[in-house]
Amino acid sequence: MRAAVLHGREDVRVEEAPEYPLKPGEVRVKIGAALTCGTDLKVYKRGYHAKMIVPPAVFGHELAGEIAEIHPDTQGWSRGERVVVANSAPCGDCFFCQHGQENLCDDLLFLNGAYAESIVVPARIVEKNMLRLAPSTAFKDAALTEPLACVVQGIRDTSLQESQRILILGAGPIGLMFAALAVNANCVVTVAGRGESRLRKAESLGAARVVDVGSAKDIAEPLKAVRPEGWDIVIEAIGKPETWEAALKLVRKGGTINFFGGCPSGTTVQMDTGLIHYSNLKLLASFHHTPGAIREAFSYIQEGVIRAADFVDGECSLEELPQLFRSMAAGNKAVKTLINVR
Repeated sequence: MRAAVLHGREDVRVEEAPEYPLKPGEVRVKIGAALTCGTDLKVYKRGYHAKMIVPPAVFGHELAGEIAEIHPDTQGWSRGERVVVANSAPCGDCFFCQHGQENLCDDLLFLNGAYAESIVVPARIVEKNMLRLAPSTAFKDAALTEPLACVVQGIRDTSLQESQRILILGAGPIGLMFAALAVNANCVVTVAGRGESRLRKAESLGAARVVDVGSAKDIAEPLKAVRPEGWDIVIEAIGKPETWEAALKLVRKGGTINFFGGCPSGTTVQMDTGLIHYSNLKLLASFHHTPGAIREAFSYIQEGVIRAADFVDGECSLEELPQLFRSMAAGNKAVKTLINVR
């Protein structure tokens, strides 16, 4: 089969890849839609991800498709069923799984391989995190389930409440999804970022205000002018140390910051401990998703609350994927791109 294989730092090639035989409990899914992701871009730039993918390996993890083959010992599924496949599944047995923190599972099984004609879904993911699509749900909508589940996890961790004032730092796909769900929760949302098209998208999703921080070295400066007293909740959805530090200057006393955007391993930040202590701030971070978050995200998609039309603003063929990632690494402002694998 044709597949996009990550070989190392900024090195992805479309080539022939083997189709492995199925093991008990597994299914083979013919890819109906695969989407690009900010995490994939980070992996492309770094050449690997210690937890998720070690090259050489077929790339991509946001997908939906149709079951093309089932192992004889795989129960409960039929060939031809339309499904969405999450990119991981927890073990169910470790301390964290037993305490409702499956996203921190000691033996979290990850799956990559969306940028290909088909993918073998491991038995654990088939059992825990593969869901059937309603007849009316398009593959490209369903493929948003995994990134949206990460945002759902962040919303849950942050405990959003109606009418709270929320500042989202970052107008990429994750920031925009945070905006959409916060608006759906009846919060008053401000989105800060760069790029007119992305900020206009935030407005179309219901953001009460958008702020183009332009070339500001310290993005806190233009934002403090907008709301000097600060926001109830600040979501950092960029993953840079300077925006982690800026978030502290933008939250109100007694407020909450979710450092959602992950920085490279080993990154350090400088924080004013007096500000944290005497302002009684709540600092937290969210990582990945749980099976419950997957199902909640999927329900938003099935109900039409979240639609691909609001986030997917381009498409390309599988053969064009290497050029697409070079463009993304160079600063392409596309939100998400649909990869046509056939």
